[in-house]
Amino acid sequence: MNQSKIIVDGAMMIAIYAILLLIGVFAPVISIIAMVLLPIPFVVFTARHGWKPAIVMWLGATVISILIATVFAFPVTVLMGAGGIMIGAAIFRKLSAHETWARGTFGFIFGLLFAFVFTQMVFDVNWAQEIEQQMNASMDVTFETLGDFGLSDQQQVEEMMGQTIDQIVSLLPVMLVGGAVIMAFISQWLSYKMINRLDKRELRFPPFRTLRFPTSLIWVYFFALIGSFLVGDTTSFLYTGAQNILVLTGLLMTLQGFSFIFFYAHHKKMSKAIPVFSVVLTLLFPTLLLFLVRFIGIIDLGFGMRDRLAKKDE
Repeated sequence: MNQSKIIVDGAMMIAIYAILLLIGVFAPVISIIAMVLLPIPFVVFTARHGWKPAIVMWLGATVISILIATVFAFPVTVLMGAGGIMIGAAIFRKLSAHETWARGTFGFIFGLLFAFVFTQMVFDVNWAQEIEQQMNASMDVTFETLGDFGLSDQQQVEEMMGQTIDQIVSLLPVMLVGGAVIMAFISQWLSYKMINRLDKRELRFPPFRTLRFPTSLIWVYFFALIGSFLVGDTTSFLYTGAQNILVLTGLLMTLQGFSFIFFYAHHKKMSKAIPVFSVVLTLLFPTLLLFLVRFIGIIDLGFGMRDRLAKKDE
C-alpha cells in the first residue's frame, strides 16, 4: 500500500512539473513564475519519501520533459531536480534550515555546472563568450549614444569599461555560486510554505540574526586575499581563482556582518527598523559602508562577539 502511494505521489509530482515546464516554455508572460516553481515538486516528494524514490521520480521527469519540450529541457530538469532533491532530502532528515540551504546550494551548483557543460558540448554555447559579447554590444551602443553628445576622452573610458567587462567575465564562477545560493533560498522558502500547507508541518527559517558561518571562513578569506596580492599575473588561473574565492567569502562576511547587526539590535532591544535601515543604507552607499559591514562580520567570527555579549549579560 505504501509503495502504491509513493508511485501515485510521484506520478502526480511529475505531472505538476510537466505542466510548470510547459508554462515556462510556452507562456512568456508567466514563464518566470513557472521557472521559479519548478524545483518544488522535487522538494515536496523527496521531503515525504526520501532521496531514493526521488531519484526514480527525477528520471521519470527527465524523460517526460524531453518528450514534451525536446532535449532543450534536459539540462533544466537536471538543474531543478538536483537542487530540489538536495533540499527535500535535508528536510526528510530533519536538518536545520541553514544546513538545508547549504545542501540545496550544492545541488544547484551541480545543476548549473551540468547545464553549462551540456549546452557547450551539445549546443556549442560558450557562456563566458556569450556574456562578454552581449556586454560589449551594449557598451558599443552606449558609446555611440554618448558620442552623439560629444563625449571627450572616449577611448580612455572604453579601455576602463573593457577592463571591467573582463573582470566580470572572470568572476563567472562566483556569479554561478551566487545564483545557486539565491535559487536554493527561494526554492526552500517556497517549499516550506507548500509543505506546511499540504502536510501540516511547521517548517521555517530561523531569524536572520541567528545566521553564523564557520570560523574557518576567516582563514579562507585571508588566504585568498594574500594569494591575490602574491600572484602578479592577473590573467593567470591562480589569480582568477583567488579573486573568485575572495569575492565569495567577502559576500559571506558581509552577510555575517548584517546578521550581527540584527543580533545586536535584538539583544539590546532596539527598534527593528534600525538594522533594516542599516541594510538599506549600505545598499545605497556600498562604497562607503560595505567594507565596514564586512569588517563587523570578520570581528564577529574571529572574536565570538555574540558569545561575549551573552556572557556579559549573565
